[in-house]
Amino acid sequence: MSRTTVLSVKNLKKIYPGKTPFIAVGGISFDLKEGEILGLLGSNGAGKTTTIQMLLSTLKPTSGSIEYFEKDFFKHRSEILKHVAFASTYVSLPWMLTIDQNLEVFGRLYGLSEGERVERTGELLERFGIAAKRKFPVSKLSAGQITRLMLVKAFMIRPRIVLLDEPTASLDPDIAHDVIEFVLEQRKKFGTSILYTSHNMAEVAEVCDRILFLQQGKIVADDLPKNLAKSVETSRVKLQVGDGMKRTAAIAERLNMPYKVEHRTIELELDESQIATLLSALAGAGVVYTNIHILQPTLEDYFLHMVKKGSQK
Repeated sequence: MSRTTVLSVKNLKKIYPGKTPFIAVGGISFDLKEGEILGLLGSNGAGKTTTIQMLLSTLKPTSGSIEYFEKDFFKHRSEILKHVAFASTYVSLPWMLTIDQNLEVFGRLYGLSEGERVERTGELLERFGIAAKRKFPVSKLSAGQITRLMLVKAFMIRPRIVLLDEPTASLDPDIAHDVIEFVLEQRKKFGTSILYTSHNMAEVAEVCDRILFLQQGKIVADDLPKNLAKSVETSRVKLQVGDGMKRTAAIAERLNMPYKVEHRTIELELDESQIATLLSALAGAGVVYTNIHILQPTLEDYFLHMVKKGSQK
Protein backbone atom coordinates (compact mmCIF):
# COMPACT_ATOMS: atom_id res chain seq x y z
CA MET A 1 0.00 0.00 0.00
CA SER A 2 1.44 3.35 -1.04
CA ARG A 3 1.95 5.96 1.65
CA THR A 4 0.95 9.61 1.43
CA THR A 5 3.63 12.06 0.37
CA VAL A 6 4.04 14.68 3.13
CA LEU A 7 6.99 16.58 1.64
CA SER A 8 7.75 17.08 -2.02
CA VAL A 9 10.84 18.94 -3.24
CA LYS A 10 11.21 19.76 -6.93
CA ASN A 11 14.30 21.20 -8.65
CA LEU A 12 15.40 23.03 -5.50
CA LYS A 13 18.40 25.31 -6.06
CA LYS A 14 20.50 27.65 -3.97
CA ILE A 15 23.08 29.65 -5.88
CA TYR A 16 25.18 32.34 -4.26
CA PRO A 17 25.95 35.10 -6.77
CA GLY A 18 29.41 36.40 -7.43
CA LYS A 19 32.07 36.63 -10.09
CA THR A 20 32.00 32.84 -10.02
CA PRO A 21 28.54 31.84 -8.72
CA PHE A 22 28.64 29.11 -6.07
CA ILE A 23 26.05 26.36 -6.44
CA ALA A 24 25.32 25.13 -2.91
CA VAL A 25 22.31 23.05 -3.97
CA GLY A 26 21.97 22.31 -7.65
CA GLY A 27 18.40 21.35 -8.50
CA ILE A 28 17.48 18.44 -6.21
CA SER A 29 14.13 16.63 -6.18
CA PHE A 30 12.82 14.10 -3.66
CA ASP A 31 9.72 13.05 -1.72
CA LEU A 32 9.24 12.11 1.93
CA LYS A 33 6.41 9.70 2.69
CA GLU A 34 4.21 9.54 5.78
CA GLY A 35 5.99 7.52 8.48
CA GLU A 36 9.22 7.32 6.50
CA ILE A 37 12.67 8.01 7.94
CA LEU A 38 14.79 9.41 5.13
CA GLY A 39 18.54 9.77 5.57
CA LEU A 40 20.30 12.77 4.08
CA LEU A 41 23.99 11.98 3.77
CA GLY A 42 27.04 13.63 2.29
CA SER A 43 30.40 15.05 3.26
CA ASN A 44 30.81 18.53 4.73
CA GLY A 45 29.88 21.08 2.07
CA ALA A 46 27.69 18.66 0.11
CA GLY A 47 24.57 20.78 0.62
CA LYS A 48 22.82 19.07 3.55
CA THR A 49 22.63 22.08 5.87
CA THR A 50 21.61 24.42 3.04
CA THR A 51 18.82 22.01 2.09
CA ILE A 52 17.54 21.84 5.67
CA GLN A 53 17.65 25.63 5.99
CA MET A 54 15.52 25.99 2.87
CA LEU A 55 13.08 23.36 4.17
CA LEU A 56 12.72 25.46 7.33
CA SER A 57 12.45 28.76 5.43
CA THR A 58 15.48 30.20 7.21
CA LEU A 59 17.14 30.42 3.80
CA LYS A 60 15.40 31.47 0.60
CA PRO A 61 15.88 29.16 -2.41
CA THR A 62 17.09 30.58 -5.71
CA SER A 63 14.47 28.50 -7.49
CA GLY A 64 12.42 25.32 -7.21
CA SER A 65 9.41 24.34 -5.13
CA ILE A 66 8.73 22.86 -1.69
CA GLU A 67 5.35 21.38 -0.82
CA TYR A 68 4.33 20.13 2.61
CA PHE A 69 1.08 18.18 2.84
CA GLU A 70 0.31 19.14 -0.80
CA LYS A 71 0.52 22.85 0.03
CA ASP A 72 3.00 25.39 -1.34
CA PHE A 73 5.45 26.13 1.49
CA PHE A 74 5.99 29.74 0.48
CA LYS A 75 2.25 30.50 0.42
CA HIS A 76 1.31 28.59 3.60
CA ARG A 77 4.50 28.92 5.65
CA SER A 78 2.97 29.70 9.07
CA GLU A 79 0.29 27.03 8.79
CA ILE A 80 2.78 24.38 7.68
CA LEU A 81 5.44 25.12 10.31
CA LYS A 82 2.94 24.33 13.07
CA HIS A 83 3.40 20.69 12.05
CA VAL A 84 7.14 20.71 11.28
CA ALA A 85 9.84 20.53 13.97
CA PHE A 86 13.62 20.73 13.96
CA ALA A 87 16.34 19.56 16.33
CA SER A 88 20.09 19.83 15.90
CA THR A 89 23.14 19.16 18.03
CA TYR A 90 24.61 22.40 16.65
CA VAL A 91 21.74 24.72 17.63
CA SER A 92 21.12 25.68 21.24
CA LEU A 93 18.39 27.57 23.10
CA PRO A 94 18.44 30.88 25.04
CA TRP A 95 21.04 30.18 27.73
CA MET A 96 19.63 32.38 30.51
CA LEU A 97 16.17 30.76 30.38
CA THR A 98 15.43 27.59 32.31
CA ILE A 99 14.27 24.37 30.67
CA ASP A 100 10.68 25.12 31.71
CA GLN A 101 10.86 28.70 30.43
CA ASN A 102 12.26 27.64 27.06
CA LEU A 103 9.59 24.99 26.61
CA GLU A 104 6.86 27.41 27.64
CA VAL A 105 8.00 29.90 24.99
CA PHE A 106 8.02 27.29 22.25
CA GLY A 107 4.76 25.78 23.44
CA ARG A 108 3.09 29.19 23.13
CA LEU A 109 4.65 29.75 19.68
CA TYR A 110 3.20 26.44 18.50
CA GLY A 111 -0.20 27.17 20.04
CA LEU A 112 -0.20 24.46 22.70
CA SER A 113 -2.46 24.98 25.69
CA GLU A 114 -0.78 25.04 29.10
CA GLY A 115 -2.23 21.64 29.88
CA GLU A 116 -0.92 20.11 26.65
CA ARG A 117 2.52 21.62 27.17
CA VAL A 118 2.84 20.48 30.79
CA GLU A 119 1.66 16.95 30.00
CA ARG A 120 3.80 16.42 26.91
CA THR A 121 6.99 18.05 28.16
CA GLY A 122 6.74 16.29 31.52
CA GLU A 123 6.57 12.91 29.81
CA LEU A 124 9.45 13.69 27.45
CA LEU A 125 11.70 15.22 30.12
CA GLU A 126 11.25 12.08 32.21
CA ARG A 127 11.97 9.92 29.19
CA PHE A 128 15.27 11.69 28.54
CA GLY A 129 16.29 11.83 32.20
CA ILE A 130 16.37 15.63 32.57
CA ALA A 131 13.11 16.27 34.46
CA ALA A 132 15.03 17.04 37.67
CA LYS A 133 16.79 19.91 35.90
CA ARG A 134 13.70 21.69 34.58
CA LYS A 135 14.42 24.75 36.80
CA PHE A 136 18.05 24.93 35.62
CA PRO A 137 19.09 27.53 33.03
CA VAL A 138 20.35 26.08 29.76
CA SER A 139 23.81 27.48 30.58
CA LYS A 140 24.08 24.91 33.41
CA LEU A 141 23.35 21.91 31.17
CA SER A 142 25.88 19.62 29.53
CA ALA A 143 26.07 19.34 25.74
CA GLY A 144 24.25 16.01 25.90
CA GLN A 145 21.48 17.43 28.08
CA ILE A 146 21.01 20.34 25.67
CA THR A 147 20.70 17.90 22.78
CA ARG A 148 18.02 15.97 24.68
CA LEU A 149 16.21 19.23 25.48
CA MET A 150 16.20 20.07 21.75
CA LEU A 151 14.51 16.73 21.11
CA VAL A 152 11.89 17.47 23.79
CA LYS A 153 11.22 20.84 22.12
CA ALA A 154 10.87 19.20 18.71
CA PHE A 155 8.58 16.33 19.69
CA MET A 156 6.37 18.04 22.26
CA ILE A 157 4.16 19.45 19.49
CA ARG A 158 3.48 15.94 18.08
CA PRO A 159 4.86 17.05 14.70
CA ARG A 160 3.97 15.38 11.44
CA ILE A 161 7.51 15.97 10.15
CA VAL A 162 10.77 16.35 12.06
CA LEU A 163 14.11 17.43 10.61
CA LEU A 164 16.85 15.89 12.76
CA ASP A 165 20.41 17.14 12.26
CA GLU A 166 23.00 14.93 14.00
CA PRO A 167 20.66 14.19 16.94
CA THR A 168 23.09 11.86 18.75
CA ALA A 169 26.44 13.58 18.01
CA SER A 170 27.14 14.73 21.59
CA LEU A 171 25.58 11.80 23.43
CA ASP A 172 27.14 8.85 25.23
CA PRO A 173 26.45 5.52 23.45
CA ASP A 174 23.74 4.41 25.91
CA ILE A 175 21.83 7.69 25.61
CA ALA A 176 22.33 7.72 21.83
CA HIS A 177 20.79 4.24 21.66
CA ASP A 178 17.83 5.46 23.71
CA VAL A 179 17.35 8.42 21.35
CA ILE A 180 17.28 6.06 18.36
CA GLU A 181 14.67 3.88 20.10
CA PHE A 182 12.65 7.01 20.87
CA VAL A 183 12.73 8.17 17.24
CA LEU A 184 11.53 4.77 16.04
CA GLU A 185 8.78 4.77 18.70
CA GLN A 186 7.54 8.19 17.58
CA ARG A 187 7.33 6.96 14.00
CA LYS A 188 5.43 3.84 15.08
CA LYS A 189 3.10 5.64 17.51
CA PHE A 190 2.29 8.80 15.58
CA GLY A 191 3.35 8.04 11.98
CA THR A 192 5.94 10.82 12.21
CA SER A 193 8.02 11.40 9.07
CA ILE A 194 11.67 12.21 9.66
CA LEU A 195 14.51 13.66 7.60
CA TYR A 196 17.66 12.43 9.33
CA THR A 197 21.30 13.50 9.00
CA SER A 198 24.21 11.87 10.81
CA HIS A 199 27.85 10.93 10.33
CA ASN A 200 27.30 7.69 12.26
CA MET A 201 26.72 5.25 9.43
CA ALA A 202 25.78 2.29 11.67
CA GLU A 203 23.10 4.49 13.21
CA VAL A 204 21.83 5.63 9.81
CA ALA A 205 21.65 2.03 8.57
CA GLU A 206 19.62 1.09 11.65
CA VAL A 207 17.22 4.03 11.60
CA CYS A 208 16.65 5.04 7.98
CA ASP A 209 14.29 3.37 5.51
CA ARG A 210 15.90 5.10 2.55
CA ILE A 211 18.95 7.28 1.93
CA LEU A 212 19.71 10.26 -0.28
CA PHE A 213 23.40 10.90 -0.86
CA LEU A 214 24.35 14.47 -1.71
CA GLN A 215 27.54 15.36 -3.52
CA GLN A 216 28.41 18.89 -4.60
CA GLY A 217 24.81 19.97 -4.21
CA LYS A 218 23.28 17.13 -6.22
CA ILE A 219 21.62 13.84 -5.27
CA VAL A 220 23.88 11.11 -6.62
CA ALA A 221 22.14 8.15 -4.94
CA ASP A 222 18.64 7.36 -3.67
CA ASP A 223 18.27 3.82 -2.36
CA LEU A 224 17.91 1.48 0.62
CA PRO A 225 20.89 1.43 3.03
CA LYS A 226 21.61 -2.24 2.31
CA ASN A 227 21.62 -1.65 -1.45
CA LEU A 228 24.07 1.24 -1.16
CA ALA A 229 26.39 -0.92 0.96
CA LYS A 230 26.19 -3.75 -1.58
CA SER A 231 27.13 -1.37 -4.40
CA VAL A 232 30.66 -1.14 -2.98
CA GLU A 233 32.79 -3.87 -4.54
CA THR A 234 35.50 -3.75 -1.89
CA SER A 235 35.43 -6.29 0.93
CA ARG A 236 37.84 -6.63 3.85
CA VAL A 237 39.61 -9.71 5.09
CA LYS A 238 40.94 -9.69 8.65
CA LEU A 239 43.53 -12.28 9.63
CA GLN A 240 45.21 -13.09 12.93
CA VAL A 241 48.59 -14.32 11.76
CA GLY A 242 50.53 -16.82 13.82
CA ASP A 243 53.51 -17.05 11.47
CA GLY A 244 54.28 -15.15 8.26
CA MET A 245 53.18 -11.52 8.74
CA LYS A 246 55.92 -10.19 6.45
CA ARG A 247 54.99 -12.75 3.79
CA THR A 248 51.32 -11.75 4.11
CA ALA A 249 52.20 -8.07 3.67
CA ALA A 250 54.35 -8.91 0.64
CA ILE A 251 51.45 -10.86 -0.92
CA ALA A 252 49.10 -7.93 -0.30
CA GLU A 253 51.53 -5.54 -2.01
CA ARG A 254 52.00 -7.90 -4.95
CA LEU A 255 48.22 -8.22 -5.41
CA ASN A 256 47.70 -4.44 -4.97
CA MET A 257 45.59 -4.89 -1.84
CA PRO A 258 45.72 -1.99 0.65
CA TYR A 259 46.35 -3.27 4.17
CA LYS A 260 47.01 -2.24 7.74
CA VAL A 261 48.80 -4.18 10.46
CA GLU A 262 48.04 -3.99 14.16
CA HIS A 263 50.09 -6.30 16.39
CA ARG A 264 49.45 -9.79 14.96
CA THR A 265 46.36 -8.80 12.96
CA ILE A 266 46.31 -7.66 9.36
CA GLU A 267 43.29 -6.26 7.54
CA LEU A 268 43.27 -6.19 3.73
CA GLU A 269 40.97 -4.44 1.26
CA LEU A 270 40.11 -6.38 -1.88
CA ASP A 271 37.38 -7.15 -4.37
CA GLU A 272 35.22 -10.07 -3.33
CA SER A 273 36.42 -11.97 -6.42
CA GLN A 274 40.02 -11.78 -5.11
CA ILE A 275 39.38 -13.61 -1.83
CA ALA A 276 40.08 -17.06 -3.27
CA THR A 277 43.28 -15.75 -4.89
CA LEU A 278 44.45 -14.30 -1.57
CA LEU A 279 43.79 -17.49 0.40
CA SER A 280 45.57 -19.58 -2.23
CA ALA A 281 48.60 -17.28 -2.14
CA LEU A 282 48.74 -17.42 1.67
CA ALA A 283 48.63 -21.22 1.59
CA GLY A 284 51.36 -21.31 -1.06
CA ALA A 285 53.56 -19.05 1.06
CA GLY A 286 53.06 -21.19 4.16
CA VAL A 287 51.38 -18.43 6.14
CA VAL A 288 49.77 -19.69 9.35
CA TYR A 289 46.72 -17.80 10.60
CA THR A 290 44.40 -18.70 13.47
CA ASN A 291 41.39 -16.52 12.69
CA ILE A 292 39.87 -15.14 9.52
CA HIS A 293 36.98 -12.70 9.19
CA ILE A 294 35.54 -11.74 5.82
CA LEU A 295 33.81 -8.39 6.30
CA GLN A 296 31.17 -7.40 3.76
CA PRO A 297 30.89 -3.73 2.73
CA THR A 298 28.93 -1.51 5.09
CA LEU A 299 27.17 1.82 4.68
CA GLU A 300 30.30 3.45 6.12
CA ASP A 301 32.35 1.85 3.34
CA TYR A 302 29.90 3.32 0.83
CA PHE A 303 30.14 6.76 2.46
CA LEU A 304 33.96 6.72 2.40
CA HIS A 305 33.95 5.45 -1.18
CA MET A 306 31.66 8.26 -2.31
CA VAL A 307 33.58 10.95 -0.45
CA LYS A 308 36.84 9.72 -1.99
CA LYS A 309 35.23 9.58 -5.43
CA GLY A 310 33.89 13.12 -5.04
CA SER A 311 37.27 14.51 -3.95
CA GLN A 312 38.86 13.16 -7.14
CA LYS A 313 36.56 15.19 -9.41
